[in-house]
Amino acid sequence: MEYRKLIDGMRRFGSTEADICRHMLGVGREAIRENVILAPWWQPASMPELGSARYLSESDFSAIRVWDIEFPSGGCTYIRTGIGAPVLMDVALALGLTACRKLIFIGSVGSLTPEIGIGDVVVPEYSICGDGANRYLADSLAKDCFGTRARPDAALFETLLRTARNVCAENGVRCHVGRNFSIDCIFPQYAHIDEILAMGVNTIEMETAAAFAAARVAGLPCAALFSVSDNTVCDKSLVSGRTEEENRYRQYVRKALFPRILHSALE
Repeated sequence: MEYRKLIDGMRRFGSTEADICRHMLGVGREAIRENVILAPWWQPASMPELGSARYLSESDFSAIRVWDIEFPSGGCTYIRTGIGAPVLMDVALALGLTACRKLIFIGSVGSLTPEIGIGDVVVPEYSICGDGANRYLADSLAKDCFGTRARPDAALFETLLRTARNVCAENGVRCHVGRNFSIDCIFPQYAHIDEILAMGVNTIEMETAAAFAAARVAGLPCAALFSVSDNTVCDKSLVSGRTEEENRYRQYVRKALFPRILHSALE
């Protein structure tokens, strides 16, 4: 679907572009910088070395929060969207009406292979759609996009992957290229793991198929940076099996390495 058609759909029922931004983002579009970080759950406090964070406002949706971040090489807008493809898609689409010119998604991912461990860094080369939100980007709701691949912007993916590999190598942390599957919900996924693995994926999470697809419609370069939170095939799922040592290591990687990767990728 063309982005203008989405905007016209809202204008038809009385909304202005300013209304859309204020409602979906919780701030006016003038508050959004060219560089934007989207995170489903993490807040800037989890990465204090990212920069000086100034909280801007809270949207009508209490899960969506926006900060302005200053760091030595520049700055960015940081948006916590809440968990799941629908809320993230609304935010990504609204950013097409702002000054945003580069979008990096950051968040947790589950590993589906023993080779990718908890705390490792992953940059996905694609995400397979397993969510329902993507259906609304098609020209007709009758078109089923389940199982299709959404890809990041090629140039931004290469920049982010190169940067992540360099920073990880300097710090003895493993960095992987992800082939991701994006789900809608956590509880029932485990009954379908074999079917999901048969698609050739090595990671699983909830938002990036929607993020990549929405950003492409909105004309925004987008890529993603993951921290591995769990490993289902090693019996270390989101709900059981992970050790305190593994969780501490993951928190260290996010706190110490993610800011360095993001600073370089957003220069």
